[in-house]
Amino acid sequence: MNPSPRDRLIEAGTRLLDSAGPEALQARKIAAETGASTMAVYTHFGGMNGLLEAIISAAFERFGAALASAPSTDDPMADFFFMGYAYRRFALASPQRYRLMFGLAAPQKLQAPSTPVAAATFAQLVAVVERIVATGRVRADDTVVLAERLWSMIHGVVLLELVGAVAQDSHALTQILAPMTIDMFVGMGERRDSAEASLRRAIEAIQQSGTEAPRQPH
Repeated sequence: MNPSPRDRLIEAGTRLLDSAGPEALQARKIAAETGASTMAVYTHFGGMNGLLEAIISAAFERFGAALASAPSTDDPMADFFFMGYAYRRFALASPQRYRLMFGLAAPQKLQAPSTPVAAATFAQLVAVVERIVATGRVRADDTVVLAERLWSMIHGVVLLELVGAVAQDSHALTQILAPMTIDMFVGMGERRDSAEASLRRAIEAIQQSGTEAPRQPH
């Protein structure tokens, strides 16, 4: 089934975003990619803001699919580590989309939207945090607030990698993010050996999924 004119514009915008960055997202350039006139942007999206929001929503859908690749096992902490790995992997593989999704390079007249699809990706993180809390392994803080803390931690490390402050290699994952996450869980009542065992299970699951797995931090 051939994509609709609307979908072709979204796909063309995403290609331009990946190749040239958010600054290249202009109605004329995107329309030209599909062989259409600029009027097509207004016909299908009501203007450039509408198209940008659609491109961002499409990026969040793919981001959500990446997070959903994490398994749901009887060890939700291991599942969380897998999800964190998938989060970082998406961001480093699609840095321009990530920048636009979180308003890091959006045009001034467009702010990062709080769309249903964006909220759904955060809900995936909340769900796995709820499962961790339900095990009694960590303190029963508000799960949304706890998810925000964990998200902020992952997001911060990823941003340091994207701007080049930290090298995009295994160091950020194995020597910064993973140990910091374990420290946070331990600070909330988890035993360190139990958290480290969950991390090992996550690494095994990542290896079995066919993606490049990190090493166990020392």
